[in-house]
Amino acid sequence: MSGFDEKILIANLQNKATRRSAFEKLVQEYSEKLYWQIRKIVMNHDDANDVLQNTFIKVWTNLENFRGESKLQTWFYKIAINEAISFLNKQRQHQNIPIDDDSFMQNKLESDVYFDGDEAQKKLQQAVLTLPEKQRIVFNMKYFDEMKYEEMSEILDTSVGALKASYHHAVKKIEDFLSTSN
Repeated sequence: MSGFDEKILIANLQNKATRRSAFEKLVQEYSEKLYWQIRKIVMNHDDANDVLQNTFIKVWTNLENFRGESKLQTWFYKIAINEAISFLNKQRQHQNIPIDDDSFMQNKLESDVYFDGDEAQKKLQQAVLTLPEKQRIVFNMKYFDEMKYEEMSEILDTSVGALKASYHHAVKKIEDFLSTSN
């Protein structure tokens, strides 16, 4: 993000005269990162695009509510994760699928025509999908995004200790899944 200053962007977002161009800059800076964070939750390319669009709509309509108590990126991640979880819950509810039904997410992975991983990547994704939702999000943020626990704590409103425990349990469950599926 060369030449990117979050404080200037925030000031421009809060100024009605520069809000639109600042928002375009924001979308340009964060779209790809948010897309992949959402994609790891909803598993499907088209669904991820829909949730990303909803995320930016929510950001745009709530710009006045951003108080600067956290980093802008943290605020976006929080909105994106909440939108992705809400999206999945609505899909499950619409299809009368229990919240703890692993097959729902497995089917989303297998039906995604944009999944281009090899068998090992598919196995890992299947293992990740057996995790409870919160553990899955924590695992993805730590393992794939290499996010620090402190940043995850701000985004997820969870203590660092609880996040470390979630990650540890997630890794153990994934190891167990991979060792028994061979």
